[in-house]
Amino acid sequence: MALVNEHFLKLPGSYLFSDIAKRVNTFKVTHPKHRLIRLGIGDVTRPLPQACIEAMHRAVDELASVDTFRGYGPEQGYDFLIDAIIKHDFASRGISLTPSEVFISDGAKSDTGNIGELLRWDNSMAITDPVYSVYVDSNIMCGRSGVLDKDGKWNNVTYLPCTAENDFIPDIPDHRVDLIYLCYPNNPTGTTLTHEQLKKWVDYALANDTLIVFDAAYEAYIREPNVPHSIYEIRGAKKVAIEIRSFSKTAGFTGVRCGYTVIPKEVTAASLDGKRIPLNPLWNRRQCTKFNGTSYITQRGAEAVYSTDGQKQVKEIIDYYMENARYMYNSLKEAGFKVYGGINAPYIWLKAPDGMTSWKFFDQLLYEANVVGTPGVGFGPSGEGYLRLTAFGDKEDCMEAMYRIKKWR
Repeated sequence: MALVNEHFLKLPGSYLFSDIAKRVNTFKVTHPKHRLIRLGIGDVTRPLPQACIEAMHRAVDELASVDTFRGYGPEQGYDFLIDAIIKHDFASRGISLTPSEVFISDGAKSDTGNIGELLRWDNSMAITDPVYSVYVDSNIMCGRSGVLDKDGKWNNVTYLPCTAENDFIPDIPDHRVDLIYLCYPNNPTGTTLTHEQLKKWVDYALANDTLIVFDAAYEAYIREPNVPHSIYEIRGAKKVAIEIRSFSKTAGFTGVRCGYTVIPKEVTAASLDGKRIPLNPLWNRRQCTKFNGTSYITQRGAEAVYSTDGQKQVKEIIDYYMENARYMYNSLKEAGFKVYGGINAPYIWLKAPDGMTSWKFFDQLLYEANVVGTPGVGFGPSGEGYLRLTAFGDKEDCMEAMYRIKKWR
C-alpha cells in the first residue's frame, strides 16, 4: 500500500485564513443584515494597470494567429520580461545580474514554498517571529522543522522574536544556523530593516556559511531612503542570498499570478563530502522538471509594468494603498491604540487593548465593529496579542472601518 508523508500530519488542522473564513461565515449566517469590511487577507482591490491590460490583450490576439501563436515557453521565463526586470529592478540600483540568474514563476508564494527542495531535510533554520506561515509550513512538510513542542514552537527552528521591546528588529542568532528566512518590508508587522541592519545579516551569513531566503514582495512600498529594496544592495549578498519577488501587490497580479526568483551563480550549498554545489543550476533543473513556465499572456502583462505608462499607473496604485495605510495608522493612533507598520508597507500591526488575546480581539472587532482582521498569533507565538490589518481595501471602506473601530474603542 502507499504510505503517506507523515510530516503533512504535523501541520495545523487548517490554514490560518481557512479558520478566519469559518468564523466570518458563521457571523454572516447569524447576522445577515450586517455589512462586513474585510481588512484581513492581503488581497488587492484596485484594477490591473491599463498598460498591463492592453499588453495582455495584444498577447491574446497573437495567440489567435498561426503566425504569432506560441505554445510552451521557456521554463525560466521569456527574455523580454527577464531583461526588463534586470534593467529596472536591479541595474537601476547598481546591481549586476545575468539573465540566467532570474527565474519567472507563478508567484512568490510558490517559490518560497518550493525553494527548500534544494536543501537537505536536516538543515537547521531560523525565522523571524511573527512570520508569513508558508516559510514554516513548507518546512514542516519535508520534515525540516522537527517536532512541535508544548510551547507551540518547532524544535528544529530558531525563533527570532520581533516585538515592541526590540522595535520589531530581530536579533542575530547567537549560534550558527544553515538557513534563514527574512521578509522585508515585513509581513505581517509592516516594519523594515535599514541598510546597516540588513548588512549585519549578510555579514552573519558570510561568516557562518548560512543561506538567506529574502522575500522582497513588498519592496515597491518602501518610502524611506535608507531602506534597501534588494538584499543585493549589500556587498557580499550574492554569495549567500536568494531573493524572491512578486507582481501581486505591486501591479495587482494576485489573480493573474506572476513573480520571480533570483539565484546568483555565486550562491552555493555543501554536499556531504564537502563539495560546493551551485544552487542556480539545481533550481533550473527543478523548474524544468516540475514547471512548464508562466503563461505568455501573463508575462507580457508583467513586462508592461516596466513601460513608462505602466510605471506611472503602478505608482498610482501603490500610492492609493499607502494613503489608506497612512489614514489607518493615524486614525488608530488617535483612538489610543499602539500601532506599527504602515510607513513602508501596506500592513498595520495593531496591539490588542487591555491584554486581550489575538483571537478575542478578532472576534470582538468582527461582532462589535463588523471589521475583519487577521489574528497576530496566526503568524507565530510572538504575534499573540496583535492583529494585522491590510491597506488593500477600498478607500471608503478603510475610512468606514476606522470610524467603526474608533467608535468601538
